[in-house]
Amino acid sequence: MRIVEFLLYSLKKDSGAEFHRIMQEESIPLHRAAGMDVVAYGPSLHDSDSYHLIRAYDSLVHLAESQQSFYQSGDWRNGPREEIICRIKASVKSVVNLSDEAINGLISASV
Repeated sequence: MRIVEFLLYSLKKDSGAEFHRIMQEESIPLHRAAGMDVVAYGPSLHDSDSYHLIRAYDSLVHLAESQQSFYQSGDWRNGPREEIICRIKASVKSVVNLSDEAINGLISASV
């Protein structure tokens, strides 16, 4: 079992395409460099201004340490942080345990 974090974002009107570009080109590489396993991310099928980010961790300690490393890094703070935050209207976070098989299913479904 691994820890999986689901982040769901409601974005400001007509900002979804630019949000996705920033995530894909700038933010996701920084996530991975901080030791986060990015399982899936992208716009919702029902609304281009709704977005999901799914990340997996080995433990709650791994979640806390990698997020601290990421969110306190100069690369994040001086990089895409403001461009991402200014486009988010609301966000919801949920953390659950999932098997590797379930996580691999999420990866396959998002490709």
